[in-house]
Amino acid sequence: MVRSPTGGREAIQYALDILNKEKGIPKKVILRSRLVTSDTESGDGADGKAAPPDRNGKETLKLGFAQVGSESGWRIAHTNSVIGAAKDAGIELLFRNADQSQERQFESIREFIRQRVDVIAFSPKTETGWEEVLSEAKDAGIPVILSDREVKVKDDSLWTAYIGSDFREEGRRAARWLTEQADREPDRVYRIVELQGTPDSAPALGRKKGFEELIRDDDRFAYAASLEGDFTKRSGKELMAEALEKFGKSIDVVYAHNDDMALGAIEAIEAYGLKPGKDILLISVDATKSAMDALSIGKLNLVVECNPLLGPQLMKAVKDVSQGKDLPMKIITSEGVFTQELVKQVKRNREY
Repeated sequence: MVRSPTGGREAIQYALDILNKEKGIPKKVILRSRLVTSDTESGDGADGKAAPPDRNGKETLKLGFAQVGSESGWRIAHTNSVIGAAKDAGIELLFRNADQSQERQFESIREFIRQRVDVIAFSPKTETGWEEVLSEAKDAGIPVILSDREVKVKDDSLWTAYIGSDFREEGRRAARWLTEQADREPDRVYRIVELQGTPDSAPALGRKKGFEELIRDDDRFAYAASLEGDFTKRSGKELMAEALEKFGKSIDVVYAHNDDMALGAIEAIEAYGLKPGKDILLISVDATKSAMDALSIGKLNLVVECNPLLGPQLMKAVKDVSQGKDLPMKIITSEGVFTQELVKQVKRNREY
């Protein structure tokens, strides 16, 4: 027996599209490795993947999408991308908003199973706790695609593909910029306040780990505080106000896990009588229009992009898996990093 990647011709086509810079195509794909034996190669679904949905003669694909909420400008752009892409692709969309409740996401996924949709997609609130409901989808023969956020389960065959960002790399990009700034003042120690996203969510975990990878062994950086938020502007403002009350002007850097929390932090810093972007460096992740505006006037210093326009890639994946094609395990979107010098070049063409 040997180990080989799955993804087949479809994964190769993704790779060719990346090289040819086709519109709506991701930055890279990651293939799923599986054990190949005479049983798994027999074509009877013995590899544990959900079988292609039974179309029963239907012409229109039906997609059930369980959105995590509408907590930020990024999330609203993501929702609009999914809705618009489904319409453009001629896919019937059953859309449910969980309002930041994992239990509501469970309910929505089970509703989709009862309605016998062709594919289920969702953005999980947290990484853990999904085994039971995803097992139900697998037993029903309904493929599951993760959009924007990943899950942590013992059996990865419970989901078919992930479409979204490399959150750990986003954290690394934030840290790389900060270390470059520190190189200009090698004897200075930067005191950092980190504003984390929703606890146990994939973006919060990845952005924290990636950031820490590059600074934890560097004596030029020290955490004043790492505070748990929820990706909302309100939480960013409240947490930053608390940090300022405790640490005051000794704070040098704020690293916010998303734009909304960064924008809230800006309000708190200004209310305290300091100048965001000058007295305190601010780093954010997402690159929504509001953050790009703040970056252009110097209230943010760096914005790491996290592209919410995943709808077209999701609809392509829905069509492919419904035709029985193998998908790459992970489809990673192409993203950039913006400073005040760069933002003016791209701001006019932003779609979110």
